[in-house]
This record gives sequence, C-alpha cells and structure tokens, in this order.
Amino acid sequence: MKLNYLASLTDSFSTTMKTYFYTVLLLCILNAPIRAQTIQPFKQGDRVVFTGNSITDGGHYHSYIWLYYITHFPNRRITVFNAGIGGDVSRQILERFDSDVFAKKPTVVTLTFGMNDTGYQNLRGEKADSTYAAKIATSLKSFRLIEDKLKQHPEIRKVMIASSPYDETSKIKTTPLIGKNAAMLQIANDQQNIAAKNHWDFVDLNRPMTAINLREQQTDSAFTMQGGDRIHPTNDGQMVMAYLFLKAQGLVGKKVANVVVDANTKKVSLAQNCIVTAPQINNEHIKFNYLAASLPYPLDTIPSGFGRPGKSQAQALKLVPFIEEFDQEIVQIKGLKQSAQYTLKIDGQLIGTWNADDYAKGINMALLTNTPQYQQAVAVMHINEERWNIERRLREYYWIHYSILKPKGMLFNDEPATLDSLQKYARKDFFVAATLPTYQKARIKAVRDVWQKEIDLLTDELYHINKPVNHIMEIALAR
Repeated sequence: MKLNYLASLTDSFSTTMKTYFYTVLLLCILNAPIRAQTIQPFKQGDRVVFTGNSITDGGHYHSYIWLYYITHFPNRRITVFNAGIGGDVSRQILERFDSDVFAKKPTVVTLTFGMNDTGYQNLRGEKADSTYAAKIATSLKSFRLIEDKLKQHPEIRKVMIASSPYDETSKIKTTPLIGKNAAMLQIANDQQNIAAKNHWDFVDLNRPMTAINLREQQTDSAFTMQGGDRIHPTNDGQMVMAYLFLKAQGLVGKKVANVVVDANTKKVSLAQNCIVTAPQINNEHIKFNYLAASLPYPLDTIPSGFGRPGKSQAQALKLVPFIEEFDQEIVQIKGLKQSAQYTLKIDGQLIGTWNADDYAKGINMALLTNTPQYQQAVAVMHINEERWNIERRLREYYWIHYSILKPKGMLFNDEPATLDSLQKYARKDFFVAATLPTYQKARIKAVRDVWQKEIDLLTDELYHINKPVNHIMEIALAR
C-alpha cells in the first residue's frame, strides 16, 4: 500500500469508509518494515544551517536538536543557524541561498520545503489533480536549480528533509485541503531521489509524523501535532521532529551515563560515559564520586511556540520514546537488602527514596528534575531559549526583506521611506503589522550587530556552563 495515501480519497467516501480507510492505513504504516535512515552526526566545529519556510523560521526543532548536542556532547562545539523564511517556496529559497545560507559559511546545510509549494486551494477531482501537478512541477524546477547550486559546494554536507505533514485527518474546525499532503509527498520523494543520486543525506519527517497523528486520532479525533491551521507543528510536534532527526543520525542508545554497583562484591561493575572514583560500598551504604561526560536532556514544560494555546516541548514524551532512547542517566545498585528502602543523596541533597528492587532495576536520574545535574541542564535550556528568541528577532527582520521588500526591488533598503511604506502596507497585512515593531529596531544596523553579539555571547556561555562537574553520590539505608 503506497504511503501516498490521500490520492485515493474522494468526495464519495462515506464516513464509515473514511474511518475504515484510515484505520487500515495506520496499521500499514505502523507495521510496515521501516528502512533505516542514517545521516551523519554533527562533528566538532560544524556550522549547520537549517533552511526552510515558516516551520523552520518560527520553529524550535533545530534548537531542540542543538540542545541535545550541547548537553550530550558538551565538548563537541557546533553552531546551528535558523535560515527559515515564512511563506517561502523553493524558488524563494533559491533566490536567497547566497545571501542567507552560504553567507553563514556552513559546513552542513539542511533543506526542507513543500508546504507552501503545494498551495492552499480547496479543490476536488481532476481540477485538484491538475493544479497540484502544476505546482509540484514548478517547485521541482526551482529545486533542480537549488541542486545545481548545492553541487557547486562539495565542501558542504547536504541533508534533505521531507517536510512535516499537512494534517488532513484531524477533526478540528479548520477545513482540510484534501490531497495536499499527498502532493507534498511527491516533493519528498523527489528530494529523496536527488539525495540518493548525489550521495546526500535524507530524513523523512512527513510519514512518521502522519503515522503518529493517525495513531493518536484513534482515541482523540481532534488530536494533531500540526496546530489549529493543520500546518505548523506545535512545540510537541517540533520536539518529535528533533527526535526523528536525532534518530536518523544514529544517536539512539547513547546514554547520559550508566553506573552499576554490586554491593555484594563491593565493586563498581560498570561506569559508562562517566568516571566513578573513591567508592565506599556495602549493602547498607554506598558512596562514590561521580563525573558524567554528559548532562541529562532538559525538557521545557511551559507551553509556547506555534498555536494558541500552545503546547510544551515535554508533551512530546507522550508521543515518542525519547527518554528511553536518548535520555538515560542510570544508577543501578545490586545486592541491597531485600524490601528495604534506600535514600539517594547527591552532594548532600536528598533526591528521593526507592526500595531495593527499584535500585536493582536501575533509577533513571534524567527523570529527576531536582538533581544538581538536571538543574545545570535547565540553565543551559533557558540560555539556549534566550538565544533562540534573539535569533527570531533577526529572522523577522529578514522576513520583511525577503518576503515583502525584495519583490518590490527594495531588498536591504532600510531608508526612512521604506519604513513609511511598510507602515502604510501594515494597515492591510496582519503579518507585516505584527512584525513591524521588530523591523523598526532591526533596520538600524547597530541594533542588529548588538543582537548578533548577544547570540555569540550566549553561545559562548552555553559551552561554558554545559560542562558536567563532579558530584558525590550517596545511597543509604533509610532509617
């Protein structure tokens, strides 16, 4: 059964047939063998530019990916850039490649498009088919020119990303555009073919996210990761995108740390991705110095991002096994007194109390938000979020230029007359009106320079405070 699933949908489907169709589709997606997607992990010194449309421009997935690298590989410094512009199609991305992508001196460039390229027309039948076919052909024509441009830079690694999906199946108020996601998948298939031909990397976000939406809609028909407009992933969806990307990079199973202590033999039998020194071990009291090579991954629980009301990054844990696959900081103690309770203290601070069976199975400290190492990671998360917020201001400035001013021949013209024209234009364009306050500041080069210096300073600080420190771990019989 082809994943190009909505092509066979017609107005003649009854509600019953639709339900049956999606149920069968879901089973096919979830049970079909999945071809492994492998893209190279980022390496020391990489400058990674995520290129795309509004899903990238206003999205968090690239920031969440970077946060994983900052916390899990604290000594592997990379730099991640947002090169998304809201509303872009492949032609517009092509036109700004030199000034907005290559100008950042990337070692890695990712590219996602297709949402805007396929349009937002609500058509049916042959008219819909012909309209989508024409839009796809136009999009791929520009994509061929992007391919040629990318091939001129063999020193840059390329990653094609199939766009997150348009959700046609959620039972929300917004009327779905039937056939849109199938058209997007045709673009995704071309991306994959081009990537294979050129030996570039490729990762598909569309099909896995569609499968999750369909799975969740079996119990909540209004569920969607694509927000109220069926387009923009909310922060849980953005975290799912980060999860899928990291999974494609082959990073599953890389533990934060794993310590195994045997109280019977009085030995540390395993210290994975950490250093354990000065152990004092018996079946009533265990103490040692613990220096992990990574920090646990902090997950923001505050709703924000696309959508009103927003969703939090942490809500993605209900959708994908991120903790099990990427965030394991295990302390496992064998040989404790059966049925006894033991406290866990770190640096003298009580973290919690568990029984001997729990310790024998292993306690995942990455889930314990009161540990010193998790609180250190939370500081990293908040600084990274502040960096993201400042970068977003700059992206709003560039959105005004590439989307509004460039078509009028006024690219990077920040004269007072330009501001006057934008103020008039804002009266009839909500998005310009919403962005204008940022543009009024950013049009002054000194302001942009200061914002960039802030980003650079915050990035330096991220790689200063992300270094794990030694902690004293103490497991003792509860009295």
